[in-house]
Amino acid sequence: MKATPVKRAFKYRFCPTDAQAAELSRTFGCVRKVYNLALAARTEAWARQERVNYNRTSAMLTAWKKTEELAYLNEVSSVPLQQALRHLQAAFANFFGKRAKYPRFKSRKKSRRSAEYTTSAFRFRDGTLTLAKMAEPLDIVWSRPLPEGASPSTVTVSQDAAGRWFVSLLCEDPSVQPLPATDAAVGIDVGLEHLLTLSTGEKVANPRHERRDRTRLARAQRQLARKAKGEGANRVKARRKVARIYARIADRRRDHLHKLTTRLVRENQTIVIEDLTVRNMLKNKRLARAISDAAWSDFRSLLEYKARWYGRDVIAVDRWFPSSRLCSACGALRGRMPLNIRTWTCDSCGTTHDRDVNAAKNILAVGLTASVCGAGVRPQRSTPGGQSATKQKPLQREP
Repeated sequence: MKATPVKRAFKYRFCPTDAQAAELSRTFGCVRKVYNLALAARTEAWARQERVNYNRTSAMLTAWKKTEELAYLNEVSSVPLQQALRHLQAAFANFFGKRAKYPRFKSRKKSRRSAEYTTSAFRFRDGTLTLAKMAEPLDIVWSRPLPEGASPSTVTVSQDAAGRWFVSLLCEDPSVQPLPATDAAVGIDVGLEHLLTLSTGEKVANPRHERRDRTRLARAQRQLARKAKGEGANRVKARRKVARIYARIADRRRDHLHKLTTRLVRENQTIVIEDLTVRNMLKNKRLARAISDAAWSDFRSLLEYKARWYGRDVIAVDRWFPSSRLCSACGALRGRMPLNIRTWTCDSCGTTHDRDVNAAKNILAVGLTASVCGAGVRPQRSTPGGQSATKQKPLQREP
């Protein structure tokens, strides 16, 4: 069976000229304006029991450009504006499909600054990328090569809070192929003392990226708090300094998770994890900072899409399964066990367990049982509702 080509985004830094930066900033503002206008129009129509789709908003955009008030929309490329309407259509589709909340208006200060260009709005030749309305190609730092013969279908330009410019090229990557099948399987218990504990007994240390920069971050935040509120130059510089520290933390965390998930996917055919509700766990004020720094949700997302790429299986065990209190040797269930107990001895068989290793072994065992005998399967986490909280679910791979 021929493998389905994988579309992959390759992200690079670039340094725009003053003219390019000004053009992109105008485009970001126009994209935000069009998105907000279309969202307001669709919200008003919905209140009148009227449905408005992408085609209607596209016609509205044409009318807006002809008005004196919004004539400036003609100064930027029309493609990113049309893409903003498509993104809004996708947001409403997710809302009506109960996969997301109602779309929100974009904020000038808080929302992501980005614009998406399709093939009609950029030229990619001989390793140079030129966007519509620009005379010169972007000065891209090609930190890694694109796949041989790659032809980008979409280009997304963005600027983060730290002031860094990025360009993301979406193209097919023929190098992503299913890996040879193997019998290896591993259970994973996530934690804070150790980021991961594997059923093999291996423990992956928690780098605690945020804690390493906490002193610098606190100092920068104090300096920002002392600046007069508004858009003064000193406050902008102080805010950007805070953003650069946050970006440094996020970059290190993402790099570590990418390397870790790639290794797990390459070494194992089946990976069993816990179906944790991290959103609810963050309500614990004492642990919220450490849980956010561990980035368990990001770990799971990376693991799942890489498993789909390389033909691996990821199984999620229900969050209420008592993995820590169940003896992996004899199956005896122990009573309440506070978090400060890291090792314990089974009263039935006398086996001494490391709490996390024992949990990982139990997670692996129940996950393999679910995949083999079809034990109760729950809906995907993106699907609302659910069944009994004592069941486990195998995550389906894309065909």
